[in-house]
Amino acid sequence: MKKPLLALSVVALSLGSIIAPLHAGAALPVQVEGNELPSLAPMLERVSPAVVSIAVEGTQVSTQRIPESFRFFFGDEFPADQVQERPFRGLGSGVIIDADKGHIVTNYHVINGADTIKVQLTDGREYDAELVGGDKMSDVALLKLEKKAKGLTEIKLADSDKLRVGDFTVAIGNPFGLGQTVTSGIVSALGRSGLNLENLENFIQTDAAINSGNSGGALVNLNGELIGINTAILGPNGGNVGIGFAIPSNMMRNLTDQIIEFGEVKRGMLGVQGGEITSELAEALGYESSRGAFVNQVMPDSAADEAGLQAGDIIVSIDGKRIDTFSELRAKVATLGAGKEIKLGVIRDGDKKEFDVTLGESQLQQTKAEQLHPGLTGAALSNTKDSDGYKGVKVTSVAEGSPAASYQIEQGDIIVGVNRQVVTNLGEFRDVLEKQDGVLALNVQRGDRKVVIVVR
Repeated sequence: MKKPLLALSVVALSLGSIIAPLHAGAALPVQVEGNELPSLAPMLERVSPAVVSIAVEGTQVSTQRIPESFRFFFGDEFPADQVQERPFRGLGSGVIIDADKGHIVTNYHVINGADTIKVQLTDGREYDAELVGGDKMSDVALLKLEKKAKGLTEIKLADSDKLRVGDFTVAIGNPFGLGQTVTSGIVSALGRSGLNLENLENFIQTDAAINSGNSGGALVNLNGELIGINTAILGPNGGNVGIGFAIPSNMMRNLTDQIIEFGEVKRGMLGVQGGEITSELAEALGYESSRGAFVNQVMPDSAADEAGLQAGDIIVSIDGKRIDTFSELRAKVATLGAGKEIKLGVIRDGDKKEFDVTLGESQLQQTKAEQLHPGLTGAALSNTKDSDGYKGVKVTSVAEGSPAASYQIEQGDIIVGVNRQVVTNLGEFRDVLEKQDGVLALNVQRGDRKVVIVVR
């Protein structure tokens, strides 16, 4: 019975030889048996300044339907719908991707509906920021600091397509408004989808702790390179249970590049319908894998149709990079952008083929003009198409009684210049307006006529 006690005494002595110096106020050892202790500190000291805190304020507008039984007692003049406005505040995180231009990427849901956006750097400096553009379906937004800031740190982007399950990850963000916090884990899965079927999802799954407020923060590798933008968690009451999701850096980069160049996301369209490959379907097709995107219909005159894809094809890669699910195909195609040339790897009747495809453009994207200039409030804008005959910014709609309508801006107008500067797309239009103060002289093509509209 004395042997266990003897063993415990030896262990206690061993621990005591390590702990005793710490009680004396000595620093933790930097080496054990001649080897340096591993630490993420050097990498984090370099990367953490690129991750910012974001605070937003705005007003939520909700409409409540009044029951008919209630309206009966007050007459038909009582409004059927009651509009309520409630102020809100929110916290999130962001990542500096361009220090020179002051560009910060975050989640769309962090800034959605915000009237004011404030960014705080790790050194305590605060700046107002404006929304450059965003994409609700992929939950990405691009901000720009309103004032030039010195000494910003931008983060280097990694190739997220090279990630593997098991790679180490580090999440940096602002959970619960506590201030910058760092957690670590691994890549648990790739190509995750299904959280919201209406959105474009191709998430990196990680077990690094991600909580409320981490949204828009950075997911980095051990080299301090950005591999994803933290966006969602899966757990009861919004708490972390080791299942977090991040938007891949390649997907984010495709979207922000489009916002910068065109002022909006030019959604890519392949023109196929299909679904996931089940074991039964794979057996019926004589296909020995469950990976890939099954095509059950090719839309006429679409990019896929012009490239030669057929119903029954299984798409297994884009530009040599594997596709595991139809959801992954949908998300990657949509965020690559219209006009992008890609090479699809396809299995057809057991044979592997390749097709060169030029993606088409979704016709659903519009930009609210009030995001660009108050005098244009009420107008919706989009990039022109080849069929419009002119390159510029097209007015797709004008709300009755709006400031835009008061300046006699009409649906179908094409803005081809501002203050004697030519504009061919929304991106150029935004760049010109950012440098202009006061009166705008819009050069407009209206049918066969040229019109100059002055907006104050």
